[in-house]
Amino acid sequence: MMRDIQHLLDAYHAWLKDKSVLRQIDEWVEITTPYLDRHNDYLQIYAKRANGGFVLTDDGYTIEDLEQSGCKLESPKRRELLKMTVNGFGVQLENKALQVQAVSEDFALRKHSLIQTMLAVNDMFYLAAPLVTNLFYEDVVNWLDVHDIRHTPKVKFSGQSGYDHLFDVVIPRSRRAPERIVRTINRPNRQTAQTVAFAWLDTKAVRSPESRAYAILNDSDRPVTQQVVTAIRSYGVSPVVWSDREAVQAELAA
Repeated sequence: MMRDIQHLLDAYHAWLKDKSVLRQIDEWVEITTPYLDRHNDYLQIYAKRANGGFVLTDDGYTIEDLEQSGCKLESPKRRELLKMTVNGFGVQLENKALQVQAVSEDFALRKHSLIQTMLAVNDMFYLAAPLVTNLFYEDVVNWLDVHDIRHTPKVKFSGQSGYDHLFDVVIPRSRRAPERIVRTINRPNRQTAQTVAFAWLDTKAVRSPESRAYAILNDSDRPVTQQVVTAIRSYGVSPVVWSDREAVQAELAA
């Protein structure tokens, strides 16, 4: 089992390296990553030398793209959730730009944190209909509260690779059940499934052997495909379709 997981992690790292493209733009280097945004365009970040190290930024793309799509981040609740998510990855918000500082020794880690922040912010805040008042993450947390399921929001774990992974909810161990680690997925697709799978595989190695992982999948606007459900389950993560959430209520409350 350990050999299988190590093989998957090695394959993931090779994929990142092989699919990344660099381009010089004045003093900046544009890094095109293999991660896709909701337009099916490759995410791009920018790096340059600064203060004896490097600065990496999305140049404001993530937030500006959301705002141009009608998702405003002006309410206090959304600003607080944005701040919580960004801080959870150790990323700074400079005006509208997501930005990190790095040195040679932690460049890969900081690049990973920036990209994961871009994906997390985009996934949490992009609403198919601007009139929707609640975010999916808020819906999940409210449901946990209604059922008195004790939990800690926005917990960051360092994985075996040294990368940090931010999970939306952690339900602590009890006498009846082990630790349960939860990711919410607002837009379930192949990429978000892969992101959750890597986060869990990398984290699982340094958590208790009894710990369990869950992915709560939003099917409010469109059905979740069986391909996504199967992919998530194959990596040892329990998929929970939002419309079927009551089926795991007792399991999470234990």
